Amino acid sequence: MASDPFQLFDDWFAEARASEINDPEAMALATASADGRPSVRMVLLKGHGVDGFVFYTNEQSAKADQLRENPRAALLFHWKSLRRQVRIEGTIERISAAEADAYFATRARDSQLGAWASDQSRPLDSRETFEARFEEVKRRFEGADVPRPPHWGGYRVVPERIEFWTDRPYRLHERRLFTRAGADWTEGLLYP
Repeated sequence: MASDPFQLFDDWFAEARASEINDPEAMALATASADGRPSVRMVLLKGHGVDGFVFYTNEQSAKADQLRENPRAALLFHWKSLRRQVRIEGTIERISAAEADAYFATRARDSQLGAWASDQSRPLDSRETFEARFEEVKRRFEGADVPRPPHWGGYRVVPERIEFWTDRPYRLHERRLFTRAGADWTEGLLYP
């Protein structure tokens, strides 16, 4: 067995990037409000390493509200083509403004403009309203770089548990659980 969950994740992620048809970096992000109301949605992994797993979002969104109220989250990668999944549970850290700026600068221009135009998770009266806001933002930044909106940033899930699940015939799956123990990790198996 491997003793480094991050190396194992890197290996599996590389295989997923080679075999998944769409978005191998897609992950389900589960959060909960202060009163325990759960919510889950798909986001994209934008960085990972021994310090954690990074995604970016509108910091005025429902997910950001929940992360402020309850700074814990769970992630799930499901790579159907490989018949594998990775579950991650941990605490939340904010990404620095410099890191968020650097990542935002790599986004497609329309994605940058969309970050300004969208009041993510808030009610929208019509698609036309959003499209008009997008066109307004497009005109506002015409001929200039699009800066990162002040309400847009990133989060890092700092893992405490990482489970690697492999499908096996007859539901005799393999489940390997890594648990953080201080600066180290312990590994064990779980019944399927």
